Amino acid sequence: MLLRARTLSPSKLKPFFSQSLIHKIPTKSHLQKSFKPSTSQFFSLSPFSFSFTSSSQQPPPPPHKHFPLSRDGNYDEATPVRAVCPGCGVYMQDHNPKQPGYFIKPTATTQTLQKIKNSHLVPVSTVPEFSESVKRGNILINPEPEILNTNKPDKPVVCARCHGLRHYGKVKDPTVENLLPDFDFDHTVGRKLMSVTGTRSVVLMVVDASDFDGSFPRRVAKIVSETVEENLTAWKEGKSGNLPRVVLVVTKIDLLPSGLSPTRFEHWVRQRAREGGIDKISKLHFVSAVRNWGLKSLIEDVAFLAGKRGNVWAIGAQNAGKSTLLNAIAKCVDGGEGRKVVSHLTEAPVPGTTLGIVRVEGVLPAQAKLFDTPGLLHPHQITMRLNIEEQKLVHVSKELKPRTYRIKAGNSVHIAGLMRLDVEDLSVESIYVTVWASPYLPLHMGKTENASTMLEEHFGRQLQPPIGEKRVEELGKWVRKEFHVSGKSWDSSSVDIAAAGLGWFAIGLKGEAVLGVWTYDGVQIFLRNSLIPDRSQVFEVAGFTVSKVVSRADQALNKSKRQSETKRKQRNLGALTIESSLLSVDSPSSSQ
Repeated sequence: MLLRARTLSPSKLKPFFSQSLIHKIPTKSHLQKSFKPSTSQFFSLSPFSFSFTSSSQQPPPPPHKHFPLSRDGNYDEATPVRAVCPGCGVYMQDHNPKQPGYFIKPTATTQTLQKIKNSHLVPVSTVPEFSESVKRGNILINPEPEILNTNKPDKPVVCARCHGLRHYGKVKDPTVENLLPDFDFDHTVGRKLMSVTGTRSVVLMVVDASDFDGSFPRRVAKIVSETVEENLTAWKEGKSGNLPRVVLVVTKIDLLPSGLSPTRFEHWVRQRAREGGIDKISKLHFVSAVRNWGLKSLIEDVAFLAGKRGNVWAIGAQNAGKSTLLNAIAKCVDGGEGRKVVSHLTEAPVPGTTLGIVRVEGVLPAQAKLFDTPGLLHPHQITMRLNIEEQKLVHVSKELKPRTYRIKAGNSVHIAGLMRLDVEDLSVESIYVTVWASPYLPLHMGKTENASTMLEEHFGRQLQPPIGEKRVEELGKWVRKEFHVSGKSWDSSSVDIAAAGLGWFAIGLKGEAVLGVWTYDGVQIFLRNSLIPDRSQVFEVAGFTVSKVVSRADQALNKSKRQSETKRKQRNLGALTIESSLLSVDSPSSSQ
């Protein structure tokens, strides 16, 4: 038949080809019947044949198997990777939207079918009568399909909670995750770290640079230090001994002032880590997941410490930035053959994004494994008491800027309605108090004797958070802690008084002072050596103040409101002018 076709002219071949095409093109019902959501089906069209080619995609989690309410995730090899949400690690199910892990199973839609058909069938008007290969007699029986890019990774199926956080920045029903039990660190990760035998363990301890003491996992530090001490003897004797390696990762360093000395900062971090319970640090890294600072060296050190079969556990407090860090690390890893490793962990500026243990694939070489764990609950952080809108005001997303007061005894400084510093007694005339906190938090400096009036009249209003008078009562009562501090220089801050999850006061003086600090009961207060010795060269004044960032934003908002109001008045004036002109035209006819 091919030899005969080659002897015919193009005009005589046209009916033959059109008839072949009519018999070979499937109907719409045939396409819908043969299409399955778990596979992408393609068909290749040639003048003489018609064939289907299948390319497998990642299928959704198995809906028929119901897992118990747990935060164990897929750290166990027996648990399939697709059984848990790749964004938060919770077990997935599609039968009850009121239970954690609910997801909507993807189905084939008419739009998908139409896309597949349109990608194969080209309108006849745009196709030449015959291609050059047909004219030369080179007719392809089953050409390779070139219609869709099958190498492009598909978006994974995530639970409804992750979908809401990714697209709307909030959880639709936050009460659902309350059904999950608390994350039992000792049962899951702790027992593997404390085991004498087993694979090598590396603890990737992630700490927030802007809230170092509040986010530092003291409980984990204690477990690791005790395990190393107990197993060290067996290891020295040549026996199998699991000695967890600690890699301390201080993330979000882009939030600290760029002028901070790296050497001084490293010394400060090591001192605070020792006081927090870490006796030995294998590696110390300062990184920024947003700016990609220090990620490559971190990957190299972690891979070396883990070896070929080790387990790496990313551990940190809620909202310390673990998931963001691991996603950034995955982007820096070469998957081979030009492929990039993709991590699908959900990122959100709210505490408790990760609900279960998630095994991050492809980041470490050989059989080494990397796990993201749920954020450790630190009730002493003030952010644990705030709602989402209040957390947005406290959250630090840009480089911190100092706001400095020169204060005499008998005066106080408020950070929103969350913390207050009273200068009660001084051996000198005045001291410098620098506030390091989110620029969206308003400040107030005034007489200490008026502090009770501030609480009654301005908390929940000018001083937010808390947002609203009702929230002031819900956050609980204020308690006072007293600190005796001293300094040897006026040129820099000597000590910090920090509140977990909020920020800190940096105190600069040459002498001694008695300070009273007020905040909500249960919020932990730390006295430490100053992290940032610098202060602002321009002093704040008494009364209410906001940062320049907020002032510019308010000015822009007010300008926009004024412009909108002006346009509205102009439209109303134009409408009145037209209406009056119409009335003037109609008045003579109505008088007749």
